[in-house]
Amino acid sequence: MKKKVGEYGALTVSVLMLIAGIIIQSLDIVWFDYKGVRLIWFAAAYIPVAFPVVKEAVEEIGKGEVFSEFTLMTIATAGAFLIGEYPEGVAVMLFYAIGEKFQDHAVDKAKRDIKALVDIRPDRASVIVDGVVTECKPQDTQIGDIIEVKPGERVPLDGVLLSDVALFNTSALTGESVPKNILKDGEVLAGMISTDSVVHVRVTRLYAQSALSRILDMVREAADRKAPAELFISKFAQIYTPVVIVLALLTVLTPYLYSLMIPSFVYSFNEWFYRALIFLVISCPCALVVSIPLSYFGGIGLASRKGILFKGGNYMDAILNVGTVVFDKTGTLTTGVFAVTEAKAYNMDNRQLVSIVAALERASNHPVAKAIVAYENVLNKPSERLTADQVKDIPGYGIAGNVDDDEILVGSLRLMDKYGVGYPEQLKEIAETIVVCSKNNHLIGYILLSDALKDDAMCAVKSLRKLKIRNIQVLSGDKQALVDTVVRRLKADKGYGDLLPEGKVEHITVMKKNREKSQDEFGRKGIAFVGDGINDAPVLAMSDVSIAVGGAGSDVAVETADIVLQDARPSKVAEAITIARHTRSNVIENITMAIGVKVAVLVLGVLGVATMWEAVFADVGVTVLAIFNALRLIRRS
Repeated sequence: MKKKVGEYGALTVSVLMLIAGIIIQSLDIVWFDYKGVRLIWFAAAYIPVAFPVVKEAVEEIGKGEVFSEFTLMTIATAGAFLIGEYPEGVAVMLFYAIGEKFQDHAVDKAKRDIKALVDIRPDRASVIVDGVVTECKPQDTQIGDIIEVKPGERVPLDGVLLSDVALFNTSALTGESVPKNILKDGEVLAGMISTDSVVHVRVTRLYAQSALSRILDMVREAADRKAPAELFISKFAQIYTPVVIVLALLTVLTPYLYSLMIPSFVYSFNEWFYRALIFLVISCPCALVVSIPLSYFGGIGLASRKGILFKGGNYMDAILNVGTVVFDKTGTLTTGVFAVTEAKAYNMDNRQLVSIVAALERASNHPVAKAIVAYENVLNKPSERLTADQVKDIPGYGIAGNVDDDEILVGSLRLMDKYGVGYPEQLKEIAETIVVCSKNNHLIGYILLSDALKDDAMCAVKSLRKLKIRNIQVLSGDKQALVDTVVRRLKADKGYGDLLPEGKVEHITVMKKNREKSQDEFGRKGIAFVGDGINDAPVLAMSDVSIAVGGAGSDVAVETADIVLQDARPSKVAEAITIARHTRSNVIENITMAIGVKVAVLVLGVLGVATMWEAVFADVGVTVLAIFNALRLIRRS
C-alpha cells in the first residue's frame, strides 16, 4: 500500500508542478523568465517520474540491452531539456509513466480476472473422523479420508461419491451450466458444487494432484508459452529500437549535410533536433510489446472460462493452421457407455460365459469391461461370480488370465488370431462391438455391446463445417463397418477402423508426410487429433495440435494434449478454433492500429507539423486503445 501511495504521489507532484509551471509561464511572471528558475522548476517536476525510467534504462544497459524503450524515453526527454523545451520534456516522461501504470494495472487486472475464473479451490475441508466433522485445510487431508460437502459448497478434493446419488454443478470445470447427476462410486472433482444434498466423498487424490490444481497450473504456465506473434514482436523491438535511434540521428545530420552542399538552405540545430525527439517519442514500441501478449492472455482467459484450456499462446496460433480434424470414436464421438445387447455361449450356459468374461474384465477400466461387469452384477448372484488370477493386459487386443486353472482369453477377434483360436467367419460381419472369449485355446462364446453417439457429435461436425474445415476423419479400433456407420451418420469425410494404437500413429504419420497435398484452399495443412483416453496418448503426441476431450479426469490425456476440453463435448473443438480466430483478429487490429497511428505522426513530426505534445498523446493514446481492445477478449461472452 505504501509503495502504491509513493508511486501515485510522485505522479501527482509531477502533474501539479507541470500544470502550475505552464500557467505561470503563460502569465509572463518576471521571476519565471529566468532560464535557471524554469530549469529548476521543471526539473523538480521531471525527476519524480523520470527516476524509475532512467534507473530501468541503466539496468537494461547493464544487461546488454542498450536499445530499450526506457532508453528511448530517457534520450528524448533529456534532449528536450537540452534545447530548453522543459514542459514538453516533463510531459513526455509524465505521460509515459502514466501509460506504464495503466499497462501494469491492465495486465494485473487481466491476471486477477483469469485467476478468479479458475481458482475456485475451497480453503477448507470438512473431514469426518470417528463420526465427528472436523474443519481443516484441504492440504492437510490424506487419501482415504472421508469429507462432507453441504449443499452450495464446493468439493475441496478429488474423490469418489459415497452417497447413493447426488447432483453437482460442474460449470467451473467444464463451462456447462446444466448440473450433472453422479451415482455412487462415481468420480467427483474438486471445484464441483453440491446442489441438492449433503454428500460424503472419499478422497482419492491429494490437494496438489487434483484435476483442478492441474487446470490452474496449465493456465499459469500458458502465459509463459509465447505465440509466434509475441516472439516476433519481442525480436522486432530489439531490432526496431536501434533503427529508430539511427533514423533520429539522421533526422538531425542529413539537413546539416544538405546545408553544407546548398548554402541557401538555413539549418537550425534546435529545430531538427526537436523533430528527432518527436521521432523518438512516437517510435516507442510499447503499444505493441504490451498489447499483443495481453491479447493472447485475454484469449486464454476467455477459453478457460468456457472450459477450454490452451496450454499456451503458441497453440492458439497452431490451431489456426488446422485444415484436418481427426476424431477418435469411442468416448470422443460416442458416449463411451456401453451396454450389453447379447451374450452367446457355445456348449455352456450364457450366464456362465458372462461370469468367466467378467472375472477378467474386473481388472480393466475400459468402458467395455465396465459394461460387462455391470451386466454380470445384474445377471448373477454374488455367490455365482468367479475370480481370475494372473490377469494381464494385451494392449490393442484384450486381456488374458486364469479362471479355475483354465487359460482364458477375452478381447477382439484379433486376439483370437494372435493366439490361433478358431472362430466362425460370420463373426467378422457383425458391426457391433464384439468381445470373444476362449478357454484353453477353444472359443466358448461372445458378447455384443453397443455404444451410442453423443448428442453433441453431430453438432461438432456441423460447427467445424461452418468454420470451413474441409477434412474431418474418424479413427477407431472398432470394425470398419461400425466406423463407416458413424461416418455416414455424422457426415464426416473418412473413417478408418480396425486400428491398434500404433495403427493410429501410423495413420497420422502418413497424413503429415502428405500434408502438402491435403492442404485446403486457405493454405491450412495442420492436423488436429481429438481423443479422450490413455490409448490415445501416442497419437495425441504425434499430431500438430492435440486435443483431449473430457480432460478433467483423464490424467494421461491432460498431460499429453496441447488443448484440453474440460467436458466431453466434441463441439468445443470448433469453439476453441473460434476463440483462437478472435484472438488473432484482436492481435492484427492492435498491430494495424499501432503502426498506422505511429507512421502518420512520424511523418508529420519529421515535416515539422506535429509537436512533441501530439507525439506523446499519440503514443500513450494508441497504447491505451490497444490495451482496451485486448481486454475485450476476456470480457467476451
